[in-house]
Amino acid sequence: MAFRSEEAQTEDYLFKIVLIGDSAVGKSNLLARFARDEFYPNSKSTIGVEFQTQKLDINGKEVKAQIWDTAGQERFRAVTSAYYRGAVGALLVYDISRRQTFDNIGRWLNELQTHSDMNVVTILVGNKSDLKDAREVTTAEGKSLAEAQGLFFIETSALDSSNVAVAFQTVVKEIYNILSRKVIQSQELQKKDSGRLANGKTVVLQADENQEAEAQMKQGGCSC
Repeated sequence: MAFRSEEAQTEDYLFKIVLIGDSAVGKSNLLARFARDEFYPNSKSTIGVEFQTQKLDINGKEVKAQIWDTAGQERFRAVTSAYYRGAVGALLVYDISRRQTFDNIGRWLNELQTHSDMNVVTILVGNKSDLKDAREVTTAEGKSLAEAQGLFFIETSALDSSNVAVAFQTVVKEIYNILSRKVIQSQELQKKDSGRLANGKTVVLQADENQEAEAQMKQGGCSC
């Protein structure tokens, strides 16, 4: 969900993004690498839910990504499912060296669609690309699945940090672009309505759609 920060002096936005996928695919290390440039080789499975906030500059606007790291274990599924609500972005992660984690992507995608309040900008992430000799899922397979499901796709390595920032930035930029397009569309619609009035035609005015779209960007009404 997108919010306007109450504390910031300048206009900025807060996007909730969730990390989902099987246990031990590297979700927590992806977040640690992106948010703090850290990596924990002996990290344990996340219990429950944790989140980090990271600031990005998008077209001169300060955007805050609030990234939620959800536990992958089945026994925590009922707890974490509530945290899908309000998310406008998702990183759907699998381990390229464990085919089972890739085979389970469909289930995670279905869960995301079931529990989300709106369409979520989603990127399919093949993590642990550094494990070249242990690879069980090809890059082509990942791309093919992403294309079939209408998702972005990238392969990353939390260990050597390759493509980690790009994965998160891709999601945040697309969310921002969707919101921007909604404002532009509503501005154009408002101009058309004003033109009809100037020509003496009768129009039925509803709410000011331009103000409504801007409020969506600032207060969380996005239906992207």
